Formats: sequence, C-alpha cells, structure tokens
Amino acid sequence: MSIVTAFSAGANPLERSQQTIVVGGDHYHPPYEFIDENGEPAGYNVELTRAIAEVMGIDVRIELGEWSDMRKKLANGDIDVLQGMSYSEERAKTFDFSPPHAIVNQSIFARRGDPAVDVDGLRGKTVIVQRGDIMEDYLKEHHVGAHLVPVDTHADALRMLASGKGDYALVANLPALYLTRQLGLSNIVPVARPFSLWYGYAVRKGNSDLLAQFSEGLAILKNTGRYQEIYDKWLGPLEDAGQFPWKRVGLIGAAVSGALLLILGTIVIWNRTLRREVESRSQALREQQQQLIQADKMASLGILVSGVAHEINNPSSLLLLNLPALRDIYADCLEVLDAHYREHGDFTVGGLDYSRVRDEIPLMLDEMLEGSQRIKRIVGDLKDFSRQGSAELGEALDLNAVVHTAIRLVENSIRKATDHFETDYEADLPSVTGNAQRIEQVVINLVLNACQALDHPEQGIRIRTFSQVDEAGHLWVCLAVEDQGCGIGSDVIGRVTDPFFTTKRDQGGTGLGLSVSAGIVLEHQGSLTFDSTPGGGTTARVSLLAADRGDHVAAVPPTQP
Repeated sequence: MSIVTAFSAGANPLERSQQTIVVGGDHYHPPYEFIDENGEPAGYNVELTRAIAEVMGIDVRIELGEWSDMRKKLANGDIDVLQGMSYSEERAKTFDFSPPHAIVNQSIFARRGDPAVDVDGLRGKTVIVQRGDIMEDYLKEHHVGAHLVPVDTHADALRMLASGKGDYALVANLPALYLTRQLGLSNIVPVARPFSLWYGYAVRKGNSDLLAQFSEGLAILKNTGRYQEIYDKWLGPLEDAGQFPWKRVGLIGAAVSGALLLILGTIVIWNRTLRREVESRSQALREQQQQLIQADKMASLGILVSGVAHEINNPSSLLLLNLPALRDIYADCLEVLDAHYREHGDFTVGGLDYSRVRDEIPLMLDEMLEGSQRIKRIVGDLKDFSRQGSAELGEALDLNAVVHTAIRLVENSIRKATDHFETDYEADLPSVTGNAQRIEQVVINLVLNACQALDHPEQGIRIRTFSQVDEAGHLWVCLAVEDQGCGIGSDVIGRVTDPFFTTKRDQGGTGLGLSVSAGIVLEHQGSLTFDSTPGGGTTARVSLLAADRGDHVAAVPPTQP
C-alpha cells in the first residue's frame, strides 16, 4: 500500500498527503523526454521520475507539452516540478534545483562545410534556438549579438537548419544527435560544444519539501545501482557515439576538476570530524541509557536528529551523486593531461606536481565516496530510530511482498557478500496488520547484518517465510533470515538489540539497526529473536500475529520454526 505524498505550493500538510505530484517536461526532447508512438510519456527523465516515485512511495502524474508552456506552468504553479531543467544563476532566482541527474552538453550545429565558430563567432549570425531553452536565455542575457530565431522543439531547429534557413543552431548535444539520426538529417554536423550544464529537477522557489523528496530519491537510486542502469539505457549509447577529443574543453575540465578536488578534500575532512562528533555523542548516550526511560531517550534523539540530519543529508547526498561523475570526468581528462605532461614536462595541479597526484586522485575520490556513504548510513539510522512509534499500523500487508521489495533494495549488497543466496516463500501466506515500510526496514536491517556476518562469498544466506500455529491456536506469520557467518557469542547475544551496542564499530557500525528493528516488531505486537552459535551462523526470526487469527486473546509468539 503506497503512501501518497505531494508538496504543491500552498497546500497544507493534511491536504498534501492526498495529492498527486504533477511532473512536467518537454513533449519532444529525446532521449530525455518525449511522447512515444503509443501516446505515452517516455525517455530517460520519465523512467527516472517513475523510479524515484517508486522508492519514495509518492504518486506522480507526468505531463509533457511544449517546453516554453511547461516552464510557464511551473512558474505559475500549474505543475509541481519539471523533471529536466538546465541550471543557471538567473534561473535560480525563480526556481530551486535538485542535485543534477545528468550533465548536458550544448552544441553549435552547422551545415556540412560551413565554418566552425565558438559563441563569440555567433555575433551577427542567424541562430536557431528552442523557445524558452537555456541557450536562448544565455544568448539574451550575455548580449552575444546574434539574430535569434526561436522555435518550439529541437527537431524544428535542426530541420530548419538542414533546409538552408539560418546560419547555426544552438541546441543540446544528445537530443540533436538522436534527432539527426531519427530524421535522417545528414547535411548538418556539430562544430563546437561550448557549454556543459547541470541538468536536474526544478521546483518553484521555496518548495524545499518537494525538492528534498526528489533529491533523496536520486541518492537512493544511485546507491542501489538503478540510476546507472537508467542512465546507461537511455544516454550511454549516444554519449559513446558523440564523444570528441576537444583538447580545449579537456584542459578547462582538468582545471575545474583540480579546484573541485581541493573543495571536496576540505569537505571530507569536515565529514570525518563530524563523524567523530556523532560517535562521541553516541558514546555519551550509551553511558546514560540505563538511567533514561524510553520517552526521554526518544526526545533526546529527536533533538539530535532535528539539529544535524538535514545539514548532513543534503551535502552527503550531493557527494554520493557527484563523486562518481567526477571520477569519470577525471578518467576522461587523463589522456589530455598525460599528453600535456609528455610534451611540456611536469606541472602543478592544485599546488601539487601532476606526476605525484596522477595515480592518487582516483584513490582520494574512492575514499571520499566511502566516507560519504558512511555518513549517510549513520544519519539514516538516527532518523529511523527517532521515528519509532510514529507511523500508522492499520495497513493489511503481504509479508512476501515486503520481503521482495526489501531484497531488491539491498540486492547489490547481497551480490557482493555471497554467491549462495536462497529464498523460500510460503504460498498463500496470511496477511499481517501493520506498516509495510517499517517492516521493510526490519527486513533490510536483518539482511544487511547477515551480509556483514559472512567471511567469504562461499558462505550462504537463506530467507524464508512461513506461518505457524502456537499451542493456544493463534496463527503467526514468520520470517527467518539464516546466514552461515561468524555467529554471535552467548555473552553478547542478549545485548544485540540494545541501542548503540555493536561489535562492528571499526567498520562503521552504529548499533542502531537491530534496536530499531526490535522496536518496530514490538510495535506490531510481535517478536524478534536470535539463535546463533559462534562459527556456526545465525538465524534471526520475526514473528507477527496474522491479521485473521480467529480470536482476540493476547498471544505469545512460538519459539520454534
């Protein structure tokens, strides 16, 4: 059962939960967004939006039309968000932007045989642009002096140029490559690629709640690998076909990368300091937990989360999204940098010799990415722990479906941990009354713990669901997560659900996952138990009372599978 959430400007919180988010886009801007032969929205932006809606549990309706009209609708509040808009400082005065989900290169197209020009060379020329596009904005704002011919779509601009009208067309590179193939326009070619612009979701100024939903969804898709699958499906083939070794662009990119690396290095140091501060505060809370009742502890953690979670989550999400892109950019720049090194000798990058940092930069980027992921996990654990008891538990849920969803979200972790993963789902499993998202969090925590317990991929993990009737005749729905890992000693197994208790502190463990899970299961009037032998693996078992148990007598969960 999905939770429908919307954040349209002006709606109060009670109304938002019942609204559908209207997402707008260009009706003919392939491969990013377009209307297919069946009259349905399609393309990279569309698939990405639907994936974000799925992982965030929100309801969206995608509406495509002429770009200039959709831009006006966003400004007027007729739609909630545009799923693909290039960033500029001028646009940022009217709209708020998410972290970019793509980098769009803008190209100058000319008829074959015409001279190549840069932006300054467009002065006095007739230039065809899309109406309301970022390039029309740029040429007007910077008074380039070109005679502009606005048209409705990129396809109109390319057709007009191919037919002999106008001198040049200034359009996005990938859509232009896509359309020249589709329309058979063989007499026009790109002659320059002067701009690389951030391209992401845009909302009306101040609509931060909605923007946060899409930004968080992007980060989740990036972590699970689904974002890369969507990106490669729609944009990868065209990017490979459209690569040009522009030396000037490469040198500029290298300089920008050096500056960004210095900034990111500072951020990593700050992140490590912040992590130590979080661990220090966690230690203090652990020492006091015996003197605090649950309500006081929840209030303290709520204050902590409200003070730091938002400030940590946004920059760490931005790092998680952008660091892989920076790593790819640096890899693409290596050929140009190495050529410069061979021709001119050693040079400095960010104050350091290139020969010294050439092989160290990828390692620095990997370390930054690992640190960002660790911060994201710590903040997520704190947020989830502080939310115990706040969700409605009246939903009829299918435990098999919940487990399926949870496994999809951690599929990458499972693949890395083991080559032997098994599932065994009981058919026609009775439904359970509760909250699907919170039970899903329990399953995720148990599966990740099982993955971390394995010493090598030959050890296996098995997940199974089943129903069981106890001695009093009550029907229980159960989940067992079995691993062949290192096991848990008898001296600590009774403490594994205590807040902040962990045996993996040096690996980034926070000691919150199983505590949160136990609290969630307790809210559902069930039980979470562990059976383990050191060196012989562990079985974690969740028992939940079936929705149709046949009576209303308090029941005790069965202890044997």
